[in-house]
Amino acid sequence: MSLEDTKHGGTGSVEDVEEKLQDKDTASSHAGSEFDLVAYHEHNAGRLVIDPEEAKIEFGEHVAKKLKLSKDGTKVLWPQPTNDPEDPQNWSDFRKNLQLFIVTLAAIVPDFDSGIGIADIFALATQYDTTTGHINNLTSNWSIFLLGWGGIFAVMLMRRYGRLPVLFWSQVLALGFLVGCTFAPNLATFTAMRCLTAFFATCPQVTGLYIVTDLFPFHLQARKLNIWTMGFIISPFLSPFIFGFVVARIDWRWTYGIGSMYGAVVVALIALFGEETMFDRKLANPRPIPLPQSRLRYRLETLIGITGLRMAKYRDSWYEATFACLNVVWRPHLLAILIFEGMVFGFSIGINTTNAVFLGTPPPGGYGFSQFGIAGGYGTPIVAVFIGEILGRYFNDWVMNVSIRRNNGVFIAENRLWTCYIAMPLYICGFVLLGASFQKHLSVAALVFGWGIAEVAVMINTVAVYAYCNDCFPRLQGEISALINLARTLGGFSVAYFQVPWAMKNGALQTFGVEAAIVVALFLLIVPALQLKGGVLRERFSM
Repeated sequence: MSLEDTKHGGTGSVEDVEEKLQDKDTASSHAGSEFDLVAYHEHNAGRLVIDPEEAKIEFGEHVAKKLKLSKDGTKVLWPQPTNDPEDPQNWSDFRKNLQLFIVTLAAIVPDFDSGIGIADIFALATQYDTTTGHINNLTSNWSIFLLGWGGIFAVMLMRRYGRLPVLFWSQVLALGFLVGCTFAPNLATFTAMRCLTAFFATCPQVTGLYIVTDLFPFHLQARKLNIWTMGFIISPFLSPFIFGFVVARIDWRWTYGIGSMYGAVVVALIALFGEETMFDRKLANPRPIPLPQSRLRYRLETLIGITGLRMAKYRDSWYEATFACLNVVWRPHLLAILIFEGMVFGFSIGINTTNAVFLGTPPPGGYGFSQFGIAGGYGTPIVAVFIGEILGRYFNDWVMNVSIRRNNGVFIAENRLWTCYIAMPLYICGFVLLGASFQKHLSVAALVFGWGIAEVAVMINTVAVYAYCNDCFPRLQGEISALINLARTLGGFSVAYFQVPWAMKNGALQTFGVEAAIVVALFLLIVPALQLKGGVLRERFSM
């Protein structure tokens, strides 16, 4: 595969790439090897040579000695950084982590804004003279539904115009619509504003995977994904926790006002410190357009999208950007894991939207907590997500290192899924204990442990799924992130419709027990099969 072929969209097989990398006899093959190393991690999706000694065997000494390694010299860097100091892979740790910090704060916004309605559910029902169930069905569930679809459209734009301008404008629009929620005079206006907020706010929940892979080499990506996913997993619990105390004291409109203030802080951070992390490393000249002499002008043009508009002609066409999600979603190993993760995360979304009802409903239907008690209850999953982040960080690194050692210096994507074996027993315990707590009116301690264990499981499992899918499709991080986001929201938006009526009729133990059983059945059907046949599926269906 020549440089010219690749610039025009050609692709080569894994065997072609490795054969060229090992050909070191002529100057022309030497040049081809250097180019192929730029895209090697993409062509070898799911199988990467990490150990420098193994690289000598697979690529030959001539190529291996040119590979750039981690600071301690133990791991080959993928993607290989260029010699350009503006390549995001070459940025300082502080500069990289600042961008990760900003996108993590931004990833909190969508579910944080959506969760405000959970804290306000009783106040909203009183304000608009309706029931809590009607508020949930009309506003909460449909805003969750639109969280998924907004990410699909955001990715299309990011492939053409870059990460920063799409992130910036989406958050500006989301902020405007959240202000609309604050001052909505009637339920119809409130519903429209809340749904539009969700649609536009969801962008950082798909941008994060792009930014992590833009900035960090392969061996650090799971650890950094752990931080970003913690942001959007913890976010739907933050707003009921914080604003449950607020709405008990003052008018519910203040909760949306404070949420708007947080959104304004995120927009300010993006505007002041956000940087474009998209680097067109496959181009012969990654920066083909002349840069303005003024750094301030360049920054402003990059932020609002002028630079992205100029660069669009060098990037994917509208056709490629529009149909990329459709082109990848049917791949068997991706579709299977999306269904699994959709149920894992979806039922946890259901817990978040319905637990306020269970906690606030008087006995015997619920616990009869006050507004303060309900707010305090949402501290449980917040602590659980932090615990999950700590456990996931070290366990994912351990799985990666063991996998590399067992496979002679090569990492195989399917080994990411071993983490799911830790998550599933926790998921069962958490859901069953939570259901038993509601049905049998067990102590608050049992409720806390059940809810907390379930959220730890969700956190651990979600990071593993993101990392696995990213490893299998390294050229489509945005599409992968958008599809996982869509799967989890489609899995969760409908749960609030049936969870409370089902539990009231047949008991919460049956409800949560059946949900856990569905998840475990999908796990047993999908995860071992992917570990056994994933390599074959990747070879045949990866892009």
